[in-house]
Amino acid sequence: MADNTIGHGRAEIHITHADLGRRVSARRILEIAEGRPVFGDVVGVLTSWDGGVLTVVDRTGAAVQIRENALVAAKAVPPAPVRRGRGAVAAHRAVGAPELQRIAGRGWPATTTEPLGAWTLRAAAGFTRRANSVLVSGDPGLPLDQALERAVDWYRERGLPVYLQITTSEAREDTDDALDAELAARGWTVEQAALLLTAPLAPVVDCVPTVPTVPTAASTATPHHVLLSREPGDAWLSRYHHVADPARARVARAVLGGGPSVWFATVPGPEGEPATAIGRCVVDGRWAGFGAVEVGSDQRRRGLAGAVMATLARAAADEGADLAYLQVEPDNDGALALYDRLGFSTHHRYHYRRSPS
Repeated sequence: MADNTIGHGRAEIHITHADLGRRVSARRILEIAEGRPVFGDVVGVLTSWDGGVLTVVDRTGAAVQIRENALVAAKAVPPAPVRRGRGAVAAHRAVGAPELQRIAGRGWPATTTEPLGAWTLRAAAGFTRRANSVLVSGDPGLPLDQALERAVDWYRERGLPVYLQITTSEAREDTDDALDAELAARGWTVEQAALLLTAPLAPVVDCVPTVPTVPTAASTATPHHVLLSREPGDAWLSRYHHVADPARARVARAVLGGGPSVWFATVPGPEGEPATAIGRCVVDGRWAGFGAVEVGSDQRRRGLAGAVMATLARAAADEGADLAYLQVEPDNDGALALYDRLGFSTHHRYHYRRSPS
């Protein structure tokens, strides 16, 4: 792109399409007031540049669109420093369980939702329980009998079983233990327990050496390269065990690609084969949510899961995140050992209660 000239100053634009995926600083014209331009600045990750429009995702996760003819100055800037210290350590422990579940819900969005008071009914054609369950958070705005009846009807209309996601903890008071006991008395059964872990983001960046990273799957990459992208490619999906059914690929892509600012990491396998390792991270303000970290069974114990997490953590830190969360099954000993080394600890537990009807 050629330099633009505004007034008596000469603008300098030092970014190209090769800077996609990098952190940039951009100044653009917001409006013309009384014959003079009003400028606005944005710093964030350059995520797309199509049809004469640039998209920069700032540290809050907001996508700022800039027309080429409004851009007056731009340059690539160093990655944001990872925030450290006691503040980040205290913050990841202090956040309430309901708020953290809402953040996690935004990071794994259903394709169809409907509020029920403070509850959220979620559906995504059966792709994962998390996206096909009631996010319980506060008062449903109805007596419990009526709220449960409404939930049962809503899911029946969509041909889905009824699950309520229930938060529990022995150490916290802001959980759903009373509701859990009531549902148990009504015959609602427990399915699929999980732990929600949190940590400061800095140790995830620091503990594992970052392996070479290339920006697109088109690059020539050895099995030790981690590819970063904004979409899950075919190789990524072929490794992800939840998309074994091709009929679910469309809705899976919608859920996986949803969220404020999503990154996918891929360690390529041999040509035509599934990826060797994959991971996903969604950035939501201060929070980076990790998930879908999977490594081929014949490639484990080589540090690939840690390399994927470190690469995703660096991308999240570049967008201003300094806290991390993830969900893991309590009997996944290998994953828990890795997450413990990266500084994660249990914030709370949750499980799903299934309707007896």
